[in-house]
Amino acid sequence: MLITSSRLFSALRSALGLAAVTLAATLAVAPAQAYDTQRLRQTSEGQVEFITPSGNIGCIYTPAGGTSFYATVDGKAEIQCDRVEPKYVRAILGGSGAAYFAPADDASCCSLVQKLNYDRVAQLGPFQCLSERKGLTCARADGHGFFLSKALIQAK
Repeated sequence: MLITSSRLFSALRSALGLAAVTLAATLAVAPAQAYDTQRLRQTSEGQVEFITPSGNIGCIYTPAGGTSFYATVDGKAEIQCDRVEPKYVRAILGGSGAAYFAPADDASCCSLVQKLNYDRVAQLGPFQCLSERKGLTCARADGHGFFLSKALIQAK
């Protein structure tokens, strides 16, 4: 049987779509179902800062509306996480759209006061962040999110 290129392309597109849906469902659902939640303290303006146990990743959550000194890009909630090693990088996930990486001129994130322990999830507004020995995953319920580790940076 001869497979035309349009049929092959259609089959590949379907397979990739299914893989993307599966990954999005895993990012959006797995942390809340498989891990215990850890409550993190917030500032008087609702921001939450934390690091991972390794100290290599630090995050700051800003609620919708921002704070008296910081406005999020779209006015919605936002989480920014900085990975220090092997190369400094900042991941940003806003209240809508895909996560992205941005240059970080200020290697100043985050307070060392609280840690998100391994195998724990923090619920931060519309985001869930899961800390594991292999890295940190933060995502919204729609599947958009990012993963940071020493070996890999990935955004959806």
